[in-house]
Amino acid sequence: MDKSQLTEMTARRAADGPEGRQLTADDIGRILDVLFGTVEQAGTIAEALKARESVALGSFGSFQAADGVATFRPGVALTEYLREQTR
Repeated sequence: MDKSQLTEMTARRAADGPEGRQLTADDIGRILDVLFGTVEQAGTIAEALKARESVALGSFGSFQAADGVATFRPGVALTEYLREQTR
């Protein structure tokens, strides 16, 4: 799945939510750019890692950096979902 497909899928899911709020694919794309960055500008996750902070995204997982290398540690809920072990 590329960024375009991810933004379209996320926009559809947002519209299907209980509030039915409309977020366009462009809205989602801008959010992803701010979080993860672009070629031209670092995202907020990268900035936090460079400042030696970790970034925890609830049950999804967390990002850490050590010695200039970023790593991702998946959360329990994500791991269980991928293994089809959800409760």
